[in-house]
Amino acid sequence: MRVLIVKLSSLGDVVHTMPVVNDIRTAYPDALIDWVVEPGFAPLVRRVSGIHSSIECALRRWRKGWWTSPVRHEWREFRDAMRGERYDAIIDFQGLTKSALVARLARGTRYGLANQTEGSAYERPARWLVHHAIPVEPRIHALDRARLLAAEVFGYAVQGPPRFGLRSQMLEATERTMVLVHGSSRDDKLWPEENWIEIGRRVMASGWHIALPHAGPEEHARAQRLAAALGPACEVWPEMNIDAVTDRMGATHGVIGVDSGLSHIAVALDLPHVQIYNFPTAWRTGPLAEHGHSHQVSIEGRPAPDVDTVWNAWLRVRAAFRLAGQG
Repeated sequence: MRVLIVKLSSLGDVVHTMPVVNDIRTAYPDALIDWVVEPGFAPLVRRVSGIHSSIECALRRWRKGWWTSPVRHEWREFRDAMRGERYDAIIDFQGLTKSALVARLARGTRYGLANQTEGSAYERPARWLVHHAIPVEPRIHALDRARLLAAEVFGYAVQGPPRFGLRSQMLEATERTMVLVHGSSRDDKLWPEENWIEIGRRVMASGWHIALPHAGPEEHARAQRLAAALGPACEVWPEMNIDAVTDRMGATHGVIGVDSGLSHIAVALDLPHVQIYNFPTAWRTGPLAEHGHSHQVSIEGRPAPDVDTVWNAWLRVRAAFRLAGQG
């Protein structure tokens, strides 16, 4: 059986869709699963156990130069790749007009969402561009939405906690290291810098080192300010692609981070993790106990959780991780 997943972006949404690969392969061990995704996230998709191939769809870049010859050439290559196989099921997990139109390029029976779920992007034309639009519970975690949609398509029951299947290279970390994921594409998701400095000092007082990833000049400047305040036990990572940062993060021992793509990668890598929310939205994107995340928690607060709350959550996470004999 051949299956095509259509989930183009964003990073967190791609991560939340990963468990459907394991679910499908558990029900149909011989299934060949391809995934259409934006090029920036394709390296991550290729790391998921059970993925046969990824098809890169650079819609964001193509829109900026649609009239140019190179873009036209890339588009024809993409279209030919989409038509190269006949699929038993093509599933649009995104629910947008653009994703449904991308799914429409492939040959086979198309499935998608029949309705919007709370807090998610959805466009009604998407339901008319698939053969079968499947209704889902409006108030549902993004991860559960993807798993239930796939289960309805193939007629199996969702069982057990999600398994992301995300593999990182086994790099060796010489020091016990915590990653502080301080960056987000949305300013209203950020945590105050003074809070990062205080939590960093507590981490270092426990004998740990700190790593600061970043993307773009603004995050790099913030990372430099935090490192200057925290001292030599704090390292600013170089800017890396998604492959490299996944490997580096996979070699660390814990993560505290805001609601962002890197934090969701930390969940997929099964690292001890505290995820910080400035809004009461953890129920739809954060790590939940019902997903089996005993050593991963979401902490909410308005306008932001305080340092003591986040630190105490980390102590509980660390204790749960050690109780399970994992560190």
